[in-house]
Amino acid sequence: MNKIYICGNKKLDGAVDVQGSKNAALPIIAASLLNHQECVLTNCPDLKDVKAALEIIDRLGGKTAYQEHTAIIKAENIHRSDISDDLMASMRSSVLFLGPIISRTKKAVISYPGGCSIGLRPIDLHLKAFKQLGVLVEETGGHIYCSTEKIKSGKVNLIFPSVGATENIMMLAAVSNAEVIIANAAREPEILDLQNFLNKMGAKISGAGSETIRIIGVEKLNKVQYNIMADRIFAATVFCAAAACGGDVVVKGVVPEQLELMLSMLSGAGAEVTSGKDFVRIKCDKRISGLGKVMTSPYPGFPTDAQAIFMSSLLCAEGTTVFVENIFESRYKHVPELIKMGADIIVDGRLAVVSGCNFIQGAPVEAMDLRGGAALVVAGLSAIGDTVVTGLNHIDRGYEKIEDTFAHLGATIKRLE
Repeated sequence: MNKIYICGNKKLDGAVDVQGSKNAALPIIAASLLNHQECVLTNCPDLKDVKAALEIIDRLGGKTAYQEHTAIIKAENIHRSDISDDLMASMRSSVLFLGPIISRTKKAVISYPGGCSIGLRPIDLHLKAFKQLGVLVEETGGHIYCSTEKIKSGKVNLIFPSVGATENIMMLAAVSNAEVIIANAAREPEILDLQNFLNKMGAKISGAGSETIRIIGVEKLNKVQYNIMADRIFAATVFCAAAACGGDVVVKGVVPEQLELMLSMLSGAGAEVTSGKDFVRIKCDKRISGLGKVMTSPYPGFPTDAQAIFMSSLLCAEGTTVFVENIFESRYKHVPELIKMGADIIVDGRLAVVSGCNFIQGAPVEAMDLRGGAALVVAGLSAIGDTVVTGLNHIDRGYEKIEDTFAHLGATIKRLE
């Protein structure tokens, strides 16, 4: 069993390059199915989920290659319309292939997606939207069967600004004879990145980043090379580690505007934050303060993906922080592990009250999900003594060798077989 060993309580210092965004790469890889010509994706992160997404394309009849953060996808010979249960179970984002497969083959068969167990993440918003746009959907025997003769024009009003549903609708309608409007669309930067990718191939989509997205279907797409955006949650993870451990850290290759709220919160906690066109610097030479209340919400609000990571940065803060998790109902699975390290946390439903303590102690802990696992690494970096983190299969879904990132910043951290 792989594990990460950390000897904590050391300041971090230096500069790191941000990795490509996991949450942008996965829908972009799925959208490559819409193109009969070659797609070359640069700045594509080396992650378990990315490899699973590429394997889905291979099994559908496409051909993929991956080397040095570049994925090459050739999907001209897609001949299958089903995704195997094992790949569906491997990651939540497998559902993003549903729209492209239906668009490409006029039918699809999938089981329900897997991924991190952080609570109910129903795909009913996806399916309801598909039905509105002319897709016949049947759910039976643990599988979802979809078919259509053509995509219908129409307006889809999402009752919640779901990122996945927004992306799936965009991909379903991009190559069609339909004109589709998404109201109450998700506004995350990754949505804009998907729009930019599709448009670079010849799609006609506008409005990403706002509450209304318009898709005018086109007949076909063209060969493309595209650079995937920076990973803002990776950047936040490094920032939170710097705030927890102290030190002086620069993350290069980011878009500061996409991190504005999180950076404002770190500044409010007492970290010194400076930024330029494509970098952010976090300097922290004193004990940070609690943040009062942190509430997760859709972008431009505080991201649920950063909740656990911020919690770890505030374990030894001066004062109390109350976290309110509004997106997923089971996203506190990291809390019992943090308590093993001496953290003072009380959970009541969707609330978690973190009372800052003088120090936390290293301990053996297990990652239960992706972001919770990253939070345990951040906690281990700031703890006194040794921490061993297991459950790396979760962490490796979203971080490229997380131990190398922090070792580069001066931490004593390594992966053990």
